[in-house]
Amino acid sequence: MNINAPSATRLDRTLIALADPTRRAIVERLRGGGEVRVTALAGPFSISLNSVSKHIRVLEKAHLVRRRRAGREHFLSFDPEPLEAALLWIEAQKTAWTMRLDALDAALKAQDRAAAAPRKKGRSPR
Repeated sequence: MNINAPSATRLDRTLIALADPTRRAIVERLRGGGEVRVTALAGPFSISLNSVSKHIRVLEKAHLVRRRRAGREHFLSFDPEPLEAALLWIEAQKTAWTMRLDALDAALKAQDRAAAAPRKKGRSPR
């Protein structure tokens, strides 16, 4: 087990949060940096403010979004750390599978070479 891998629960929350297109769109809008008011963020979506808030809560549980309150206003900002942790996990999986597939490719090529090699004819008995 890789000690640098994110915990399963944290990785699960990140991937679940990113599985929904509305939540990915929210992350993309926040990615530009700085803080955005919840109402301004919800404006372009064709769903209710309550629905957008539910999506935001999923993103907050995954630690992809931070919320700051100033009076009655709620401001959101993006936290890339969970994405970076997920990327490290994905890259580790890619490396492991690439190594396995390269080994399989080498084995298949060796098998093809062996099958294509001319077979030595044995002497026939007289």
